[in-house]
Amino acid sequence: MKCLSRFLLVLVALLSVAAPAEAVIVLVFENIAPYPNGNNVQILNFYNGGTSSIGTSGPNFGIAFGTNALLICLNTLGTNCSNTSRGGLGDPSSQLGSLFFLDNTQTFLNLADGFTTGFSFNYTAINQPGSVSVFDGLNGTGNVLASLNLPTTPSGPCPGFNAGFCPFVPTGIAFAGTAQSIAFAGVGNQIVFDDITFGSVIPGGPGGKVPEPTSMLLFGVGLVGLGVLRRRKQGA
Repeated sequence: MKCLSRFLLVLVALLSVAAPAEAVIVLVFENIAPYPNGNNVQILNFYNGGTSSIGTSGPNFGIAFGTNALLICLNTLGTNCSNTSRGGLGDPSSQLGSLFFLDNTQTFLNLADGFTTGFSFNYTAINQPGSVSVFDGLNGTGNVLASLNLPTTPSGPCPGFNAGFCPFVPTGIAFAGTAQSIAFAGVGNQIVFDDITFGSVIPGGPGGKVPEPTSMLLFGVGLVGLGVLRRRKQGA
């Protein structure tokens, strides 16, 4: 009984403290610029402890973008700032901005500390296909760890949002090794990306949302406790 009481006290203490969140990073491209905006803000080091081209700063994920990576303003009900919209679908906190480029045929995301396993995202490309490639060096250098072709996506219906580039389509890519950069490729002004997610094959994390504090630690503690009790009974 003393063993059981001690175990229950430990379990209650663990339940009172949230377990660490799963290692999922989601780039939703919000708050980089005031809404609406003119689709000319460079993302740059907004997610890297620095700033965007207009001086705004976001969470420091160690992620930097190439100079041609731009924030596109997404249409909402009553506001038209581009020909792109989430159409009210997906995460409500990811409806105002996304990633696109106008110059060249690709833009790069760099994560100098590296990442493994895979990543996912939502995209829209109604006229021209695109692709993503994962490299083990910065700025698309080194070895190609994986590539994914992105077919064209449907245009609508997104009633009320006045946008041809809508809705977005989820996809993901897995790879072996440690990557340091991603090339997002396609025809300039013809492909848009959102909810770039590291640590999940589903954009936005498991279930499409950033995970709640994990319950797996508590589950594991429970199994350990049951094992202790079982051994006690066997020994008795």
